[in-house]
Amino acid sequence: MQWDLGPQGVGLLVGMSLGFGLIAQFVAGRSITRWLWAIAAVTYFVAGILISEVWFGWATQDELQPNIDGLSFDEVLLLALLAGIAAVVVTRLVTRARRRHESSSPPDRRRVGGR
Repeated sequence: MQWDLGPQGVGLLVGMSLGFGLIAQFVAGRSITRWLWAIAAVTYFVAGILISEVWFGWATQDELQPNIDGLSFDEVLLLALLAGIAAVVVTRLVTRARRRHESSSPPDRRRVGGR
């Protein structure tokens, strides 16, 4: 396999990933976790690399349009969006289960303020 993703394609994918992460954090607020933007952005980026370079890596530049410096733009935009949304949903389910578990545990009886 030959990786043909150039610096402009990587830069565009990084921008798309950060944009998705920030939008996900804005929509969810801090109700899920303050690190949601990073989780969503990394998932989007990794999915974008896999989609562009592994899944559609066989296609030529003429077969996939638009192809921006080796990045299969349309395919990454659609399929990485689905992977990013799945990561946000899983993160929400995990944090909800953790909060539910923490709220059902007995309260901490340590004194506050050193008294």
